[in-house]
Amino acid sequence: MAKRKTPKSEKVVDLKPNKITDEQLKGIQEIVNYSNQIRMEVGNAEAKKHALLHELDNANQKVNELSAALKEQYGDVDVNIQTGEIKYKEDEQADS
Repeated sequence: MAKRKTPKSEKVVDLKPNKITDEQLKGIQEIVNYSNQIRMEVGNAEAKKHALLHELDNANQKVNELSAALKEQYGDVDVNIQTGEIKYKEDEQADS
């Protein structure tokens, strides 16, 4: 077997860095924190949207209840919500 011409080194030095720079770390942390803040705000907005949709549903139910009460009292009519004026439908006016 042939002898080695170059001497065998004792330890191999790894030149790869094992950490990013402090500036890079700070930049990444700021971006991640900002992203988390946005996610929190989106979650809050979705929760608010959910609550508002429930309120809208309640308002629609009240409109339907009032509409049914008006229909029972006045028949199938159109009511101007600005003036309160009742407009009877054509076939009901002939019956009056």
